[in-house]
Amino acid sequence: GIPKFILISVHDYNLPSFLLTSGYFTGKRKAESEVLSKYPSSGVVLRPGFIYGKRKVDGYEIPLDIVGQPLEKLLSSVENFTKPLSALPGSDLVLASPVNVDDVAYAVINAVIDDSFFGVFTIEQIKEAAASARV
Repeated sequence: GIPKFILISVHDYNLPSFLLTSGYFTGKRKAESEVLSKYPSSGVVLRPGFIYGKRKVDGYEIPLDIVGQPLEKLLSSVENFTKPLSALPGSDLVLASPVNVDDVAYAVINAVIDDSFFGVFTIEQIKEAAASARV
């Protein structure tokens, strides 16, 4: 009776396939596969990279946005120059844009309310979905 399933997974960082067979990535991809097989026309898999915002650990706030927001702006401003490098294995470890936690949340909201929103979503698609949900 559950109409939709939304999974927040992980970007693959353009890593070579032999590195993607580690337990972490294998587990994430198995979970993705299950979601998409059980919910072929309504399952949503979001694949963000580094998610930034404010985080509390043991009562202390860790302001991940101090690093994430400037890095996102920097990578966005040099995207035209770095795009050719994206074909290099592992390049996204440095070049994948961070994602604001609010953008992930808005993308989830979009997925919940829009029946045409299903499948696997990349970092850029997450940001686009967030932007359309904010309108």
